[in-house]
Amino acid sequence: MSSNPRARQTGVTLVELIMFIVIISVALAGIIQVMRFTTANSADPLRRKQALMIAEALLEEVRQADFTYCDPRSANADEAVNTAACTLKEAWGNEGPAGTVFVRPFDNVNDYVTASGTAATPFGSGASGLVDALGRSMNLADYSATVAITPDKLGEINAGTSADSEALRIRIEVSYAGDDPVVLDGYRARYLPRQGGQ
Repeated sequence: MSSNPRARQTGVTLVELIMFIVIISVALAGIIQVMRFTTANSADPLRRKQALMIAEALLEEVRQADFTYCDPRSANADEAVNTAACTLKEAWGNEGPAGTVFVRPFDNVNDYVTASGTAATPFGSGASGLVDALGRSMNLADYSATVAITPDKLGEINAGTSADSEALRIRIEVSYAGDDPVVLDGYRARYLPRQGGQ
């Protein structure tokens, strides 16, 4: 028997050190990837919120337009209770002489599109981007907006097929820089046939 007890080993072995370095490296790489992904996509909520605000404003503009049986230029527009009583009936698209430049806001809901269910760009989406109701650029070149208006059933109101339907579904779609578009739907019912949007 030896009188010197064996000394206990202290420190780490080379294998343990390498394992520690590998585990810490993998964990650190994962954390950095998550931070990089979060940073790269952190602007999206702001852009999406901006697109939502644009869509809400444009939907409000369209819904506040008049919804009458007759074109406002019709002599009996205030008295008409159906399209048969109109001298100038409302139709899809702006009514007026060829070459007329129409400015927003339009005089009737159905003037924002040229045909039922067809998307149109009355809000401008050229090089200057979107424009407000007065035609001024909103300085939003990366955004574009379309509107589609379709006669639709709303509660007890049956869907029609023409611009003189009693209920219309309005769909606004705002796109921005190739991301998923923001789509809002709203309805407009003819609750006061001889009056505009109140």
